[in-house]
Amino acid sequence: MRIKKSVQQIMRIYKTRDPFEIARLKHILIVFEDLGTINGYYKKAYRQKQIHINQNLPRHRQRFVCAHELGHAILHPNSNTPFLRGNTFFLVDKLEIEANTFALELLISDEELAQYKNFNTEQIARIYGYHQKLIELRLKSFEARKPKEINS
Repeated sequence: MRIKKSVQQIMRIYKTRDPFEIARLKHILIVFEDLGTINGYYKKAYRQKQIHINQNLPRHRQRFVCAHELGHAILHPNSNTPFLRGNTFFLVDKLEIEANTFALELLISDEELAQYKNFNTEQIARIYGYHQKLIELRLKSFEARKPKEINS
């Protein structure tokens, strides 16, 4: 619920779901560069938050990467996941799941998702162009908030 509230607060303040626009308004530097096989990463250097995105990704993937890294910037502003992954025994899976959840909450509204209630996860994944596991993660948070139907 904390992530959903963070997304709602950001949307209330910035009046957009566009991760590039939100990053710009929050003065987070976005750098497009050739990152090889890496999609992107977030870092904070000298109090400047930065999102690095692989310039070779298709635009819709860049949008997801930006939303994911924006999630890190907001939820884990002082964490350096590449450093943690490479130099410590700290498990970064929780941080990555939270960043994915943030990205999906930002990019896919509950109202939009409700339109596809009769679709399976594979179909929804094709509609949005995201991996099926990401859609399953989004549906999990959506289902948890749906009001329970009362049987009469």
